[in-house]
Formats: sequence, structure tokens, C-alpha cells
Amino acid sequence: FKLLTIMANFAIKNLNGWNNVEGKIFLGEELGLTGAEASVQRLAAGENPAFLHSHKTHEELYIIISGKGEYEVDGVKNEVGEGSIIRVSPAGVRALRNTGDDDMVMMCIQYEAKPISSFMDDANIIPIEK
Repeated sequence: FKLLTIMANFAIKNLNGWNNVEGKIFLGEELGLTGAEASVQRLAAGENPAFLHSHKTHEELYIIISGKGEYEVDGVKNEVGEGSIIRVSPAGVRALRNTGDDDMVMMCIQYEAKPISSFMDDANIIPIEK
């Protein structure tokens, strides 16, 4: 996990490829996130979670980068794989399992579940001169 740049208005980290993700890496402190927590994780083939969980106020967005598995929410089991994106409300009781023969790499973004302004309402559009 290599630091490339930390500046006043941005931070960049390089994982040097998804194959280099080992275990679970929390990115909030590493990148100085202020409105969310994010993590990347490698689950070994056949790995099952030790527990189900829910949250009080945080919604989660899971992005499956590689591998395949099963995502359970409120007792409903869903097949997921590379390219799957799952949003879970705070109260959803959830767990992700790797049901495949290969490792699974996923990213989880956690943030407070509340309405936000639209992208364009919050954007400052600055034309690029050519």
C-alpha cells in the first residue's frame, strides 16, 4: 500500500493492483476521508464471516471487484460477483460470503444515511480552455 500524494485538496494511495490487497485495509484515515469510511478486503476462497451485522445510522455500498459469492441481507441470499454493486440500509442485517474457488476482492463505502443535494446543485462547473 504505497503513498503517492497527499495535498491540501486531495490524497492518492496506490494499492499496486488488486492482487496486492491482503486482509482488510481501512482507507478513511489513510486518505483523510471526512464524510465516509471506505475499505478494501480480500476474502479467501470459501471464507465465511464470523457474524452478521447492521448499523445504527450508516448505509453501506459494497462493490465486488473480483471473485464471486453470496450477499445475505435480512435472510435473503443473493449471488454476487465481479461488477456487483450492493447498497444496504443501516437496519439491513448483512453478511458477505465467498462461495467461489478463488479469492474475492471487494470495496465497502460506509456513510451516514441521509439525503444529500444533487450532484449538479453542489458542483462548481469550471470550463476547460482548449
